[in-house]
Amino acid sequence: MSAAPFVLRTPGGWLALRIGRRALLVGVILTVLAMGSALAALMLGDFPVSASDLFRSLTGNGEGPVRMVILEWRLPRAVMALLVGAALGVSGALFQSLTRNPLGSPDVIGLNAGAYSGALIVTVLFAGGSLAATAGAVAGGLITAALVYALAWRDGVQGFRLVLVGIGISAMATALNTWLLMNAQLEVAMGAAIWGAGSLNGVTLDALGPFIALLPVLLVLAALLARPMRQLETGDDLARAHGIAVEPLRMGLVALGVALSALATAAAGPIAFVALAAPQIGRRLTGSPGTALIPAALTGALLLALADLIAAHALAPRQLAVGTVTLVLGGLYLLWLIRREARLA
Repeated sequence: MSAAPFVLRTPGGWLALRIGRRALLVGVILTVLAMGSALAALMLGDFPVSASDLFRSLTGNGEGPVRMVILEWRLPRAVMALLVGAALGVSGALFQSLTRNPLGSPDVIGLNAGAYSGALIVTVLFAGGSLAATAGAVAGGLITAALVYALAWRDGVQGFRLVLVGIGISAMATALNTWLLMNAQLEVAMGAAIWGAGSLNGVTLDALGPFIALLPVLLVLAALLARPMRQLETGDDLARAHGIAVEPLRMGLVALGVALSALATAAAGPIAFVALAAPQIGRRLTGSPGTALIPAALTGALLLALADLIAAHALAPRQLAVGTVTLVLGGLYLLWLIRREARLA
């Protein structure tokens, strides 16, 4: 089924995607499952909604409390789960391709913790709002990435060294975050701690604005860099032989991965393990020989939508932070991954 791929080209020819039949089928299934999870999130809860009421509300014909529950309370959270999951999936795919290591994801190498530090500094020390927190998260992620990159550099950057340096930087950033929370005012610290657990609770339509504006731009840039990124996976020397400017490309991919991770962190807090697991699961489902961005995005969206569904209803009426669910599921995945890598070693 993977032979005879579909080839999609834009009219200008600036982007071409070769999609195998198996990858296309898996992509459709992942999309359907992710959208089904989002629809379930809209219908389930203390105020159950029928399919007909859901359809009327989404088409602008809903009335009264049903419309308010769906459009103002549940829809922003469901959409944010899909978008944040997709952003984390693509970010993880970029870093795993760069490091050529399944452990090379933003949460492992310290970028999520650094983005959280930037958002905390703006929020705790300067009482910044949501836009300032987003800018702080992006700045914190970029500074952390630059520090990890500089410390891992030795006549180039090797994936294993980048992962080890990132783990150390992550520990230092986590210590800084703890100090900031301990010295913050009580109400600020409580809000930051809940957000720091990775939570989609209380997401509003206003919070979706910056995310919807920035995410498509970052995803298009990732698609444009997908082909040279795959060439970079074959090794620096071979990539240079094909005319690839290796270090500028690598730095651009790092900046793009950081921006995606920081944007997700600013929206929902540092959600762990989605960026780690989504690229590997997507690659295995599609049978791709390397890291693929579209399967990673779709898998990330599905994983976070399912995790948020569990977080909202597993212990109802109490709601968990979605980061708690991803930690549990991700821990199991990490144990399986380490055991598998040990067998292959």
